[in-house]
Amino acid sequence: MTYGEYLQLDQILSAQVRLSDHHDEMLFIIIHQVSELWMKLILHELHSASAAIEKEDLPTAFKQLARVSKIQSQIIQAWDVLSTLTPSEYMEFRDKLGQASGFQSYQYRLIEFALGYKTPHVLKIYEKDEELHARLAKAYREPGLYDISIRALAKAGLAIHPGVLNRDYTKPYQQDGSVQAAWLEVYRNTGQYWNLYQLGEKLVDIEDWLQQWRFRHMKTVERIIGFKQGTGGSSGVNYLKKVLDQRFFPELWDLRTEI
Repeated sequence: MTYGEYLQLDQILSAQVRLSDHHDEMLFIIIHQVSELWMKLILHELHSASAAIEKEDLPTAFKQLARVSKIQSQIIQAWDVLSTLTPSEYMEFRDKLGQASGFQSYQYRLIEFALGYKTPHVLKIYEKDEELHARLAKAYREPGLYDISIRALAKAGLAIHPGVLNRDYTKPYQQDGSVQAAWLEVYRNTGQYWNLYQLGEKLVDIEDWLQQWRFRHMKTVERIIGFKQGTGGSSGVNYLKKVLDQRFFPELWDLRTEI
């Protein structure tokens, strides 16, 4: 077996099909394809980390969650490359994209689901593809990484309200006082709860990097198209600014004020 055969390079390197003759469309395609590959690895690691936490194998989860954070840093840097595309250059081929939009990235939606952020309207975007819709619907019903981490708090003997442990996972997570108290106990007694303390910090790392990715996404879009509507019909920059207010692990951020 050769290097190219092992990596299926013929298939990968022939997947950059430009719809225009513009030089910079190649940049646009490759940046998004590479980001999707990184997102595939993020999902691979998040699912394995969640399974490890369920089995109370927290050290393994730490390694995988740390890898997720490193991958996120790579995706953030990709925006620096894309931002070399100027508005004039992008407008030369933007009309060739039709209704295609990053808003439709199903892997990004799966990452949101894995982190516990779920909204029903997202599933409607993928109704045309039955297989993909079924995959998303399954992930939509499953507990997120934070739900599994809260279970770990309960397994360690910390008091968690039953309504949180048995909640409807298709709903966005709502901040809870018992979870706040449990994390505060962990952070005030790090020696006793060292692994849970480490878990909390790994979760904060992931949300921190995700919000940095979202910010760089928003600023890159603003730099290239200003406040124009997105190609898929989204409100573009205004939508991207709005999602910056979303929180995934609220108690882990709020305890920093209380501790």
